[in-house]
Amino acid sequence: MKIAGAASIGAVAVTATACSDNGTAKTAAEVDQLITQAARARADASAASSAIALAPERVSALTTISAERKAHADALDAEIARAAGTTPSATTAPSSSTVAPPPTGVDALRTTLTESARSAGDLARTVSGYRAGLLGSVSASCATQVAVLLP
Repeated sequence: MKIAGAASIGAVAVTATACSDNGTAKTAAEVDQLITQAARARADASAASSAIALAPERVSALTTISAERKAHADALDAEIARAAGTTPSATTAPSSSTVAPPPTGVDALRTTLTESARSAGDLARTVSGYRAGLLGSVSASCATQVAVLLP
């Protein structure tokens, strides 16, 4: 009987430990979503820069969009590093030596920015605190870029 009782207590302890991850699974999922948002921001920045070749008359707007989306990626990377308990550095920054994608037109950029605004806004509603504010700001910025800079 003692062995069966000890086994039961051990099983309960393992179950309790597995169920009480102190929110690390949720945090890991949120960080994964932030990584996706940072990748979107970098892709949008690259697309805006490459669109200059197809729409040189919009160089000012496209340069602004590229710079703002790079700033979004940097802010998201900083939050990812904070959540991981590290500080961003040159060694942890994503590589920028990737081959640039072929130029995309302004219409395609408008579509991707609209999708980025929606994605960040949807995610902002599922998190709280600073992350919600950061994602809400990213969403609003993307929507503004579409409405004001790429009408």
